[in-house]
This record gives sequence, structure tokens and C-alpha cells, in this order.
Amino acid sequence: MTQRLSAAALRRVVSELKKLQSSPPEGISVQVNEDTLSEINATIDGPQDTPYEGGRFLVRLTIDECFPDTPPKGVFVTRIFHPNVSEKGEICVNTLKKDWQKHYGIEHVLVTVKCLLIYPNPESALNEEAGKLLLERYDDYARHARLMTDIHARPKDAKPVAGEKPPGAGAENHDPAARKPAPAPAATAAADKRKKNLRRF
Repeated sequence: MTQRLSAAALRRVVSELKKLQSSPPEGISVQVNEDTLSEINATIDGPQDTPYEGGRFLVRLTIDECFPDTPPKGVFVTRIFHPNVSEKGEICVNTLKKDWQKHYGIEHVLVTVKCLLIYPNPESALNEEAGKLLLERYDDYARHARLMTDIHARPKDAKPVAGEKPPGAGAENHDPAARKPAPAPAATAAADKRKKNLRRF
């Protein structure tokens, strides 16, 4: 349901959206509907050297009349396999909860969500399966996340990510679960680095 924004919240949102449209963060674009400024749709490009590379993920932020005193509510509209995103798309990140500060804005939230695709936090998992795989069997986690990206987030006319076989190239593609893209050297090095850094979270 569309929220009714206060005058102060409306001025803040309009100002932030103008800035986002004139100078968007890398890999993030915002779609503005002037009739429903309390609901903001943004597209986040899957970061390079992650299982989400090549995907385009629609995220929706819902703002209430108390913004910026209270944070927006964020959900992934595009399906994604990620420890901090529930099957319903709900996002678990402290910026949208206890760590929210009123000087944060829409751009800060979107950049934080994009960073979550690079550095997921398995210690506060909403998707327990993804969190467990990330900690115990990273390769299986990455394969599952990549498959979900291919199915739900990759534009139909997109070129395959480096090292991946295009659909239909080989009999193994008849079974989506059997497809295992061969990671590029840079992607392998980045994955190894992420595994070493997991215990920081």
C-alpha cells in the first residue's frame, strides 16, 4: 500500500532522487514514479567476480511519513539466493535496522545493499541454507547463487559472463543444476579472498 509522506519527507525524497538521477552510483539506477514517491524501485547490477555477476536485481524501498527518522523498508523483487535475503525478498542489514542514522539517505541504502552482494554476512542469515553453504561449502553456495541469477536476474539478451558456456552449448545444459561455469582466474582469486574474509563478519 502506498504511504502518504509528510511535507518534510517528501522534500527530502525529491531532493535525493534528483541527485540519484543526475549522479547515480556505479551499477545502480533508480526508476522514479512521481505518483508514488513513497515506493522507490532501483536496479542493482550484480557485482563483478561474485555469483551475481551479469544479473540485474530489482530492489524496492518503501518510505513512510517518518523518514528520515526511520529507515526505508527494503525488499528484493527479483529472486535471489543470498544469506541475508529471505525467500520473500526481505533484506537483513543493520543499516536498515539498529544502525540507521537520519543523515543516511536512499543512496546510502542502495550502496549498502549492493555491498551485501559482495560481502554477505552468514552470521545474520535470513536464508539459513544459503548461510550454511556460504560458511561450509562456498563452491556449492556460489553455484546455487549463480544458477538463480541466470534464471531470474539475467537479461534474456545478455552475453554470458567470461568463462561461462552459453545456454545450449553442450548436453549438460539440458539440466540447469548440472551447469557449472568455469570461473575466470580473477573470479577464482576473488572467491578465495572472500572465503578467507568470511570470519570477519
